[in-house]
Amino acid sequence: MGAMPIPADGVTTTRGLLRDEVYARLCDAIVDGTFQPGEQLRDVEIAEWLGVSRTPVREAVLRLARTGLVVSVPGRSTVVAGVEPQTIQDAQDVVAMMHELAIRTAIPFIRPGDIEVMRRANRRFEVALATGDAEAAIQADDELHGVPVAVAANLALGSVLDQFMPVLRRAERLRFGSLSGRRSVSLHERLITALERGDAAAATEASTATWHTLSRLIDLDVAD
Repeated sequence: MGAMPIPADGVTTTRGLLRDEVYARLCDAIVDGTFQPGEQLRDVEIAEWLGVSRTPVREAVLRLARTGLVVSVPGRSTVVAGVEPQTIQDAQDVVAMMHELAIRTAIPFIRPGDIEVMRRANRRFEVALATGDAEAAIQADDELHGVPVAVAANLALGSVLDQFMPVLRRAERLRFGSLSGRRSVSLHERLITALERGDAAAATEASTATWHTLSRLIDLDVAD
């Protein structure tokens, strides 16, 4: 088996790199496809890439296992997990509920400036879809949905989202690269309008519908 596809343009890091930073770099490499499903993750190579000891690498890999992004295979150490429909469904359910909680908590405190930030993000999201820029679409989508989360200011809620969002981001790259992602533009607008009106029921309905647009696409991809 050949060497891992370590990015050639990796940024040199200090020996004191925090475990959270190691986790973030590995997570990003899996989400953006640098490390493909089935790729074996070797502590030594990752530690050399990031300029750290193997301890924070092992800790980061354990965290990745809890998110469902990596799996331990007897005799093969740890490998990047496949894009599994059930894993995505489970993450979707949790993420949708967390955003519903964020909206219900935040809606009394939403201000016109927050609404404008969300509308600008949705416009960037639409442009990114039209140009096939999945990375820009994900960034705009994160900014839009992040507004009520930030306003809610619930640290526990944010921690849960940090754990399960990476699984959905991998799936989002498939959705945003297809026409199916364009339905989210109108769902976003429904969400924003409902927040502007202070209508929690309509806002949570639109938010939940947005997060559940992934399931059918992933099921079809796996079936194909």
